[in-house]
Order: sequence, then structure tokens, then C-alpha cells
Amino acid sequence: MLKISKLHKSYPIGDSSLHVLKGIDLSVEEGEMVAIMGSSGSGKSTLLNIIGMLDEADEGDYILDGVPIENLNEKKAAIYRNKFLGFIFQSFNLINYKNAVENVALPLYYQGFKRKERVEKAMFHLGKVGLTNWATHLPNELSGGQKQRVAIARALAANPKLLLADEPTGALDTKTSYDIMDFIQSLNDEGKTILMVTHEEDIANMCKRIVRLKDGVIMEDVFVNQVRASAYV
Repeated sequence: MLKISKLHKSYPIGDSSLHVLKGIDLSVEEGEMVAIMGSSGSGKSTLLNIIGMLDEADEGDYILDGVPIENLNEKKAAIYRNKFLGFIFQSFNLINYKNAVENVALPLYYQGFKRKERVEKAMFHLGKVGLTNWATHLPNELSGGQKQRVAIARALAANPKLLLADEPTGALDTKTSYDIMDFIQSLNDEGKTILMVTHEEDIANMCKRIVRLKDGVIMEDVFVNQVRASAYV
């Protein structure tokens, strides 16, 4: 599904540069659920941005679903993101003046679906996250957990190959976090490949594998006995 080899990334700082990723090797198979952990400055956000095609590596290879991800201009990156990826963010990133169904339907607009089909697909995915009755509500009328469920529905709407979650429970209380993780685990149970950045050990242990970064290097990459969020819901 995803294969990264000898990935390097630096950023200029004045007359010098900061070497953020230092030869990362990472493979993720279809159907895996992987947590990426590391302290601030470890490189985990940079790695996720490169995987999400929001940034590009200086050196190394990145292959996603058999397609080399390289030489991306803005248009090509947008096409690949729409084709391969779904994003879930800590801050939800919903459009405030669009209601829930309009937010979920947005990726389908960029994929060229007609309005009727966009709405039908969006309503289907809102139903999957249990928010059919909230379809016409604006984000400011939703709780944090509901906003994150709308964001998950939006990420799923275009049927991505890979779901990228950046601190998906970071803005939620513990009970709501476990509710969201229970749903994310159910998506993985159905075969969805999930890569998640988190700083929370309990959330990481709800994945099946933990990759730990420090100073731009993978220090540990281990499979773990997955803790089921449903035990706490």
C-alpha cells in the first residue's frame, strides 16, 4: 500500500538548515492501522505532510498503491490526494458556513460527481457515522464529537485508499475520544488502511502497530496487542 525509502527532508533556517527527516524507511500494508508517535520536533508531522502530499521530500522514494509520488506540482498533488487519501484533523477543518452534508460532499465535487450523487453519497456516509438527523446543521451547532464524525464522513466520502488522521482525538474529552476511536477501529475492521499521528499512549495502543520517531529517525517499529476502544465506551 505505502512504501517509503531513505526519505530526507530539511528546512532552511537563516544561513543554515534543519534536517527534520533523516533517511526514513517505512512500509504500511493494506488493512493496517498504524500509530506514529514522537515528541514535538521528532518529525512526525513532517512525515505525515509528505505522505499526505502537502509537502515533498528532498530525497528518497515514496510509492502509494503502486504509484510513485514524485515531481508534484499543485494540480498533480491535488489530483493524487483526491484519488488516494482521506484526511482527519484535530481541528476538524470543517467549513463554517456549510452544513454537515455540504461539508461531507465537498471532496466529491472535486471528483466531478453531479450534485444529486454528491448529496446521496454524503448522506450515506453521515448515516455511517450516526449523524443523518444532523445533516442540515452548521458546524457551530455540533458538539466536538459530532464535528469529528462529520470530518470522518468527509474523509470517507471519496472512498480513499488510505486514511490519514492527525491527532484525531486531540481536541476531544476522553469519553468522546474513545467513541471516535471505536468508530475508527470499525473502519479498520472493514479493511480500511489507517495511519494516525498521536501523542497519546492510550490512543496509540488502540492501533495495531506503533512507529516511534525521535530527531527524524525511526527508533522503534512494533506490532502491539490492540486495545479495543469498545471496552471503554
